[in-house]
Amino acid sequence: MPEQKTLVMKFGGTSVGSVDALINATQIIRDAKRDWARVVVVTSAMSGVTNLLLDSATLASQGKTDSLPKAESTLREKHFSAADALIKDEKLRDETKAEINALIISLVDLCKAIAVLGEASPRAMDAVASLGERMSLRLLGAVVNDAGVKAKAIESSEFVITNAHYQNAHPDFKATTEKTRGLLNPLMDDNIIPITTGFIGATPEGVITTLGRGGSDYSAAIIASVLPADDVWIWTDVDGVMTTDPRIVKEARTLPEISYGEIAELAYYGAKVLHPKTIRPVVEAGIGLRICNTFNPSHPGTRLKANGHSNGKANKGDQVIKAVTAIRKQKLVTIEGRGMLGVPGVAARAFGAVASTGTSVPLITQASSEQSICFAVPSESANQVLDALQKNFAIELFERDIDRVWATEEVAIITAVGSGTRNTPGVAGQIFSKLGDKEINVLAIAHGSSDVSISMVVETKDTEVAVKALHELIVQ
Repeated sequence: MPEQKTLVMKFGGTSVGSVDALINATQIIRDAKRDWARVVVVTSAMSGVTNLLLDSATLASQGKTDSLPKAESTLREKHFSAADALIKDEKLRDETKAEINALIISLVDLCKAIAVLGEASPRAMDAVASLGERMSLRLLGAVVNDAGVKAKAIESSEFVITNAHYQNAHPDFKATTEKTRGLLNPLMDDNIIPITTGFIGATPEGVITTLGRGGSDYSAAIIASVLPADDVWIWTDVDGVMTTDPRIVKEARTLPEISYGEIAELAYYGAKVLHPKTIRPVVEAGIGLRICNTFNPSHPGTRLKANGHSNGKANKGDQVIKAVTAIRKQKLVTIEGRGMLGVPGVAARAFGAVASTGTSVPLITQASSEQSICFAVPSESANQVLDALQKNFAIELFERDIDRVWATEEVAIITAVGSGTRNTPGVAGQIFSKLGDKEINVLAIAHGSSDVSISMVVETKDTEVAVKALHELIVQ
């Protein structure tokens, strides 16, 4: 490996969630330092910790603080038992436990303050949510140092600068670049591995923010893009990106490589891989990305490659469909009426009303006659969306230009992902033949403009059968 190559590695919650996981992570860090001149490590909270923190804050906002002592003892047990098992240096171990304990006490103080106020503001929730990563950082930093690998724990709030959009903050890349290089480069120049928190940033005033769903992966991508790094490795508890959920199809296997477009579709449509937002800084910076298994580090995992065929056709021998995903707990909302025909702006008004509820729409389909617009929304948002649409189209509903606005029972979106799905002849036919053979009724269809996915809406009861049927197209 040429001198001065930079690697960013991110460890997920399960990858730092137990004594065995921490031993594996430490060995992976040691091995990486042997091969790479410059290494940065990003850590998530230990598995289960962030949920525990947020649950404690939510209960506190309802005036319930009875469960706080149990949360306290769970956090101590989880972190202290790992520290006792893995940090041999007594002084370092005691210092680490004292720092973690101070963070646990600050959780209790925050929850008590929330209970007094009777509400948890987004800013308060970010302060609470950040504690898991901050505890994990102290633990992993001490464990790695104790194992003889020179490392320094540094909170990402010191160099990832964001706006004040709490719970889903957006980084200021210019300020972040300056701070990140200023703090991390001198450490790496001294042959020290910076270990930092994922998921967390701070406003220019220093108030802690979080980066939202997929935030730890996003942190790794941000750091990699601003340094810049040569490669990002995401360490998790599976052997990379699977062809489908192995809990549904036991024959599911790891994909050796996948394009950025494909993985973005997979993540969007429910696969537990990388959040699409995570990928963007890495793609834009032209940095390599790999997903690997902490518990099976010799497995090559899945390598992300640049998007493939410009014409959307698969090359000979390529797999047209690479993976199948399912998003459950959706409802189809339909706006229908003959009076919509040729009236401009109906779709704009409809989606404006949906946006006003803060709801994301994963799938849209429209009849060519313009007599109906149909789209999916998460089940829990359906009533709110219907109310907003009925208010927005109250006049049209009264005058019968729109006949009705309604939602189905709960449904699932099944998506077949692969870069050749659009222009490879016969793919759609194969998909619908498979579903037809299993007597599965398709309620709606959408074709991704990205060329890499076909989505179908089916009844909830058909979800697993549909996934298994389409997965057969992969393993043929």
